[in-house]
Amino acid sequence: MDFLELVNKRYSERFFDSIPVEQEKLDKILESGRLVPTACNYQPQKFYVLKSKKALELAAKVTPFTYNAPLIILICYDNNEVWKNKREEGYNSGEQDTAIAATTMMYEAESLGIHSLWIRGFNSKVASETFNLSENIVPCMMLALGYPSEKSKPSDWHYKRKEMKDMVIEL
Repeated sequence: MDFLELVNKRYSERFFDSIPVEQEKLDKILESGRLVPTACNYQPQKFYVLKSKKALELAAKVTPFTYNAPLIILICYDNNEVWKNKREEGYNSGEQDTAIAATTMMYEAESLGIHSLWIRGFNSKVASETFNLSENIVPCMMLALGYPSEKSKPSDWHYKRKEMKDMVIEL
């Protein structure tokens, strides 16, 4: 399958099976997030793997959008390691670096038959407190991962796409 087929096939999973994700597949998913390009190659991304019953229960307290996934990766960046733009006060590349990592992990998971759900419906401060993260660690998103259940299907939103002409502007 080529990459565009993979992108078109992937959808946000909301009906996870309880089958655990094999360690070998998880290792490949994490490796894909490690290898991504980051600003100045600073690599500030941090991946917190949540798969124990206690860790998953804590995730469910942080956000209602875990959908009983058997595995969640809390994706953060280290504010001490992130690239900071000297030309724009207050800007750093943390959100972009972690978004590249999360997207890459999401597509690696799909290529391995693992479904995913990008989760941002949570308060970062609450996530930091719940998982006892260091002050310099900034939570950006969670990636729920697992095999689809028999109820699995894309939401109606999945098929709503803007036309190319509505997105591409040549200057």
